[in-house]
Amino acid sequence: MQTALGIDLPIVLGPFGGLSSIELTSAVSDGGGLGSFGLYGYAPARIRDTIDRLRRSTTRPFAVNLWMPRGDEVAPDDVDVRPFLDAAGPLFDAAGVPVPTPPEEFVPPFAAQLDAVLEARPDVLSVVFGVPDAETLARAHERGIAVIGTATSVAEARALDAVGVDAIVATGAEAGGHRVSFLADPAASLVGTFALVPQVVDAVAAPVIAAGGIADRRGVAAAFALGAEGVQVGTAFLRTRQSAATAGHRAAIAAASDTDTRLTRAMSGRLARGIPNRAVREIEASGMIAPFPAQNWLTGVFRAAATASGDGELVSLWAGQAAGLSRLDDAGEVLAELRAGLPG
Repeated sequence: MQTALGIDLPIVLGPFGGLSSIELTSAVSDGGGLGSFGLYGYAPARIRDTIDRLRRSTTRPFAVNLWMPRGDEVAPDDVDVRPFLDAAGPLFDAAGVPVPTPPEEFVPPFAAQLDAVLEARPDVLSVVFGVPDAETLARAHERGIAVIGTATSVAEARALDAVGVDAIVATGAEAGGHRVSFLADPAASLVGTFALVPQVVDAVAAPVIAAGGIADRRGVAAAFALGAEGVQVGTAFLRTRQSAATAGHRAAIAAASDTDTRLTRAMSGRLARGIPNRAVREIEASGMIAPFPAQNWLTGVFRAAATASGDGELVSLWAGQAAGLSRLDDAGEVLAELRAGLPG
């Protein structure tokens, strides 16, 4: 796996979407791992600019991540968002922003995002929420781009393996952020890392990267004992000063215990694991959660304002169940801790 991806350490930074940063991605890559940058919601021009900035920040391989369309997404013309905006009115007020007008599109078309990534030629493209088709894989490989797929079940891993991805992330239910299931409802695909990884290893030919609940050397050692050839780590790196998480978000991770995260659809309309706050509690209590990505756009308006003001009660506090093990605030220190768990 390390040869295929061009890395020294089989340690992958989890892609964070809106919480990715050039600094953290570069720090992990420079340290010998595979830094990753999430491109959710990015328009093609921004994708090209981001990859160019990453290339100028590190000479080592890095990955960028795209969300594939799952088929259940809605467009602005498909849903009346006014009732959902009205229900979230107190949150807009708390953030000090007016209730927004729906945009022409909630997210850029996937095809345009993919074209921009392939044109910019990052070292690795990772995808979630689906299986890249043969044409996409061929286009990536022609440009020297390795492709990593992501699975939450053995069936999803087999589907990815069948098309020839270069590696598969087997992500357990402990992981922070979105549950990226695509063959079944995420709520029906909550397999823990300890059970998922060895079953995926037994089912596929591609190298398997374990994710979910891994935050220190003990988690790394366990992942390799289960047959994984690499690990993907999110929350422990999100806790560091190099991430784009707010100070309040990092503090919430630092203070979290094993039972302080939960799964919710409140912030995006899709199931995701994080630390509940005012926004999550009030949206869940209202019962007014728009379908994805309408809900993600809606909350994104007050989340952006809250991020700027430092209000941790109105942002997405994504974190995994191993948040209580995320004790370091420097990416280099996290990488060193994880490296200590590698075999040999």
